[in-house]
Amino acid sequence: MNAASRSPRGRDPLLRLLPLLEVRPGRVAAAIGLGTLALVCAIGLAAVAAWLIARASQMPPVLTLSVAVVSVRAFGIGRGVLRYLERLASHDVALRGMSALRARVYSGLADAPGTPSVRRGDLLARLGADVDSVGDVVVRAVIPAGVALVTGAGSVLLIGVFLPEAGLALAVCLLVAGVVVPWLAARAAARVEADGAAARGRVSGLALELLEEAPQLRVAGRYAARSADLRAADRELDAANEAGAKVSGLSAGLGSLAQGLAVVAALLLGLPAVAAGRLSPEELSVVVLTPLAVFEATAGLPAAAVQWRRSREAARRLLGLLEDGSDERVGESRPALHGVALDLTPGTVTVVTGPSGSGKTTLLMRSAGLLPEAGQQSATSGRPPATAATASALGTLFVAEDGHVFGTTVLENLRVARGDVDEGEARAALGAVGLTSWLDGLPDGLDTLLGTDATNVSGGERRRLLIARALLARAGALLVDEPAEHLDAEAADDVVRVLAAHARATDTAVVLATHRPVPDGLADHEIRLGFRR
Repeated sequence: MNAASRSPRGRDPLLRLLPLLEVRPGRVAAAIGLGTLALVCAIGLAAVAAWLIARASQMPPVLTLSVAVVSVRAFGIGRGVLRYLERLASHDVALRGMSALRARVYSGLADAPGTPSVRRGDLLARLGADVDSVGDVVVRAVIPAGVALVTGAGSVLLIGVFLPEAGLALAVCLLVAGVVVPWLAARAAARVEADGAAARGRVSGLALELLEEAPQLRVAGRYAARSADLRAADRELDAANEAGAKVSGLSAGLGSLAQGLAVVAALLLGLPAVAAGRLSPEELSVVVLTPLAVFEATAGLPAAAVQWRRSREAARRLLGLLEDGSDERVGESRPALHGVALDLTPGTVTVVTGPSGSGKTTLLMRSAGLLPEAGQQSATSGRPPATAATASALGTLFVAEDGHVFGTTVLENLRVARGDVDEGEARAALGAVGLTSWLDGLPDGLDTLLGTDATNVSGGERRRLLIARALLARAGALLVDEPAEHLDAEAADDVVRVLAAHARATDTAVVLATHRPVPDGLADHEIRLGFRR
């Protein structure tokens, strides 16, 4: 069970996934610190420039302005440099977090019971865009909020030193721009983000279906209907994006209104203070013009609140893939296989037989360390089974019945097993599984491009291609699931003989899970699985 599924169901989905980002507080603090310094430079630039303009209008000796002139230059340069450093630090945090989260999600998908029931395109959207959205919450929500909090408090104190009532007015306007406006934006975006995330998933799923299954859809007469569905989903996505743009525009308008109110309030409060001698004209310019820079800290908070909503919706969709009992997972019951395990003695051939659903694939995957062990004892030797650690030491390779064939050349598909495979080795492996005539018939031989997931080869050719790839791997044990699938009886026996010969010649342990009998004399051990009553 993964960490996400162990968390209480009632908690905010985003808060439940944030620990999986593995974000170090020190890195976040460094990013907030650099962002704060960059904004302090912007505020200092506005304040010193305002004082400098007001003081220079009085035509004092030039030397009295030299410190202010140098400060303006320093703040101007520091703002750009510190902003660049803040972007480096914040994006480092975000990218590290996305990588960690994506790895944890993949691990969770592998460990969780059952399989996702969503469309393949929707699954890709969740593993891509939704993981990125959760990772973006740090750089687009947490860090901006931290910077705004620190710089806002500091600016209120600065203005309060000159004129306390102006500092209070600035605090009120900052609360409106930094709390009320983001809250309104988040409420308005709640439904928009949910609709947008669902629409993005539908667009991805339908687009992938049309790209990969166009011939089948045309034969079935459904291509036009699915194209219409894609256009409808795209319109839904456009509508969601348009609604989101309206929310962003309204938030920006309210933020600008709060900024204007702060400037007007500072002017109305500052003029009587100047008349009363409590404030000099130069200080008035600082009090009035500084808020123009201060509100740069709150300008991004509505977008940060919307990002929090977007990340929360993305987290909810990811949890739907990971949680036990989720409606977006199809339950899967694996056989217990108590007392059954494999003996991966080098150079031996073990055959696992039994009807579909009896646990053949489960046994192979557990022996390869792809599924957790249940503490079985070996059925053939009485020794402990090959656990994940043992399988790793043996270099165990599990050859799945539906192993993936990549959309690249024949040679590069074989090099998935071992990157230094040359053309001679590739031809020998293909010839061993009976694909010589197939290879000779290809337009470019080993350089012929295969379709995505081998859509342009037959089931039997695909199966033998996967077996050839397994033969090229340097592994201490080969666990092959249904090696004879999609092959006639004679071809199936030939493939099994090739695998047995490979075991003897290379001192490799070979395990074959099959529902059909193998030729006599090839197996050293045989395990028959059945259903318990």
